[in-house]
Amino acid sequence: MLKTKQKMWLARQVQRFVMGARRLAGAGPVAQVSRRGLRWELDLREGIDFSIWLLGAFEPETVRCYQNIVRPGHVVLDIGANIGAHTLHLAQAVGPAGRVYAIEPTDYAFGKLVRNAALNPGLASRIQGLQYLLVAADAADAPTAPLYSSWPLKSEAGVHHLHQGRLMATEGASARRLDTVVASLGLQRLDCIKLDIDGAECDMLRGARETLTRWHPPIIMELAPYVLEEKGTNLATLVGLLRDYGYSLSDAATGRPVTMEVAALDAMIPPGASLNVVARAAATVPVAG
Repeated sequence: MLKTKQKMWLARQVQRFVMGARRLAGAGPVAQVSRRGLRWELDLREGIDFSIWLLGAFEPETVRCYQNIVRPGHVVLDIGANIGAHTLHLAQAVGPAGRVYAIEPTDYAFGKLVRNAALNPGLASRIQGLQYLLVAADAADAPTAPLYSSWPLKSEAGVHHLHQGRLMATEGASARRLDTVVASLGLQRLDCIKLDIDGAECDMLRGARETLTRWHPPIIMELAPYVLEEKGTNLATLVGLLRDYGYSLSDAATGRPVTMEVAALDAMIPPGASLNVVARAAATVPVAG
């Protein structure tokens, strides 16, 4: 299980070669490309963008996971949508009758999300971008703090010491509970949530009680104890919230059940690393076979 810092180091080695070749060809760092039937505007100096350029998708394992869950006609929330790295794939999966609500609080990533959706007019009508910071209690007029949404591949001062992220402004975002957002959208169903918000999961879950207990949508997420602790919480609190809402965990790659005994779960995740899981209504967790 590679740590994020190790993944970034590997990406930098490949990126140096690619950028050198592009410079020799007279090409700059920003490119519009097609990958897996999707159009993208990518800045190859950025980790997420470079992954899409190189591999065809960001976090291919996560893409495979939700492609096994999401069906045509589904309604999906992409929470922590960033540049739309998963939003566009989810829009493909829900089909013309489905809907993807892409929630991203940072000004930097939200602007890129909007541009990438617009490059795919066949999918754009299925996507609604929402610039919210999801919190435990509505705070409409409160200022929102910068958050990590950029992972530059060139070493620079000020990035996170482990995951190498760079803080970006959230001046265009409003702080809302997920329950408030869902009520304002008038949703009549919710079939899946993709969640990636770098340690802020506990606050988001506290503001989502009505939504989660009403529909119990599968939640595709990562467990990263070190970022939870940086936000003033911990793995025990996160697991406790999921258990209170009637969820159990399974491994996102294999589908096998994952323990919710906190000490054992914490021991599975090396320092500085994360584990991708799916939280499901307890009765529907698949049995290992």
